[in-house]
Amino acid sequence: MASNLISIIDDDESVRRTTTRLIESFGFRAAAFESAENFLGAGDVNDTSCLIVDVQMPGMNGLQLQSQLAAAGCSIPIIFITAHDDKESRRRAMQAGAIAFLGKPFNDEQLLQGIRLALHEFGDKPGAAGNLISIIDDDESVRRTTTRLIESFGFRAAAFESAENFLGAGDVNDTSCLIVDVRMPGMNGLQLQSQLAAADCRIPIIFVTAYDDKESRRRAMQAGAVAFLAKPFSDDQLLQWIRSALRQEKGGMETR
Repeated sequence: MASNLISIIDDDESVRRTTTRLIESFGFRAAAFESAENFLGAGDVNDTSCLIVDVQMPGMNGLQLQSQLAAAGCSIPIIFITAHDDKESRRRAMQAGAIAFLGKPFNDEQLLQGIRLALHEFGDKPGAAGNLISIIDDDESVRRTTTRLIESFGFRAAAFESAENFLGAGDVNDTSCLIVDVRMPGMNGLQLQSQLAAADCRIPIIFVTAYDDKESRRRAMQAGAVAFLAKPFSDDQLLQWIRSALRQEKGGMETR
């Protein structure tokens, strides 16, 4: 862990100081910069395993830095932090590959989770376009909006109104991650999870539900679900869990 350098860019000196201490308390090395220009000129770009960047800064802002790094072929995982959480900036950041978009103040666990996700992705980024994300929900509006969201992340998407339709469509073996409603007419999400497990089909599953009851959550997670998200969930929540699911799916393929 100590070999990982986490670089922090924020024009607020107090944020740089407290975030640096927090990063070091996690066991990582930390370097802090007051501007994107200082970071680019300091020689730490190639050594940085994860970048924590403020969105709004004097001079080059966080989104502009993200674009410049991408244009240079530099794929450092980026966690954005901001006191001004607007949907357009969030959408642009996540669509361009950001790991997370955290509103200030964020808690320690949120940041640590984002860093861990970033370090898993560093040098081992799944190819988005090759992955098929299947969505199963009996609500047509949820299927439509989730499909658009998945495609905006750069993944392929297929949507089904029931578990039975999914099982009969021939997409089971092609699916890298499954997003499933818990409560549906006919076979529900938990029953589908059981049926896939019985068939030794280990597609990572993200459950979504408008009825977040503890027993369903317990059963789903105990049976190996990646996540159990209550509707409505945020775009970056879903993207984080999809990326986690794809790493799990890749690991499962390597061990089989």
